[in-house]
Amino acid sequence: MNHFAYPQMFWLLLLPFVFRAILPAVRGLHGDALRVPFLKDIERINLKAGGIWNTAAPTIKKSPLNKIVLFLIWALLVTAVARPLWVGKPVRLPAMSRDILLVVDISTSMLEQDFVLGNNRVDRLTAVKKTATDFIRKRVDDRIGLVLFGSLAYVQAPITYDKKSVEEILLATDAGMAGNSTSIGDAIGASLKSLRSSSNLDKKVIILLTDGENNSGRLSLAQAIKLAKDENVKIYTIGVGAEKSLINSIFGINLSMPSGLDEESLAQIAKETQGSYFRAKNTQSLEKIYAEIDKLEANENEAKFVRDVQERFYIPLSAALLLSLFLFFWQRRRE
Repeated sequence: MNHFAYPQMFWLLLLPFVFRAILPAVRGLHGDALRVPFLKDIERINLKAGGIWNTAAPTIKKSPLNKIVLFLIWALLVTAVARPLWVGKPVRLPAMSRDILLVVDISTSMLEQDFVLGNNRVDRLTAVKKTATDFIRKRVDDRIGLVLFGSLAYVQAPITYDKKSVEEILLATDAGMAGNSTSIGDAIGASLKSLRSSSNLDKKVIILLTDGENNSGRLSLAQAIKLAKDENVKIYTIGVGAEKSLINSIFGINLSMPSGLDEESLAQIAKETQGSYFRAKNTQSLEKIYAEIDKLEANENEAKFVRDVQERFYIPLSAALLLSLFLFFWQRRRE
């Protein structure tokens, strides 16, 4: 798309007509104003020599083409002064991105089938994979990382813009790969160490998802919370699982067992680090939780767009120069 930065400059096109109407015409410039004292002597010599010289004063013929070309040159110069611009299509500015680290519990308790996905009963980890990948895809401008933990904690994907790779790693994860117990403190410690290399100083977020309590590892929850506060990292915690777990007894009877989820500690982690705690009892609530986190960590300049602007003043300026050269050489040829 083309437009002009200073379209008001086109009023200058009327300037030649204004000058012509106001100022009087210049007369006698090549007539009586130029007197040559010895012109008569030259005429006598010319007559004696047979009239080989033409001593008449030179005259310039006024051509309509001259006026047209001169006005075109003026119009092109005015166009250049008006600053023609080429403006490209609007391009969305990258929002103020965050570094978000998903910290997922993959202990064997995540195999508990108390979630429903598509009318089918699935285990907790399968439901987490589905909702987490949807969340990852929505974070267009953010960098995402992945930490998996059980008895041990592993940084499976450092903070990256390559969200597809993070999705593939998460989907390929199986429960029990990192051990049977739950090391929440070590998982937070490993996450903070991974985020330490991030250049984003103010927008670091951890989303911690677990169905158990901190019953393993070297780092206590109190130590992990202090480290997170010192690093200025916000932690959202999600407790996964139904209120009570159902297990099959040796007699084929379903027994109701209390959940091993330590909601009090998860709520404390979130509160101390300026985050929030959520309880996910089913797939629907897990989806709503990710949607809520998406709102809480919304990008701050999602509606801002920019356009590529390129100057085009040199085009009419070059055309004016070429026309001036044409007029100069054409006049010389006529003379």
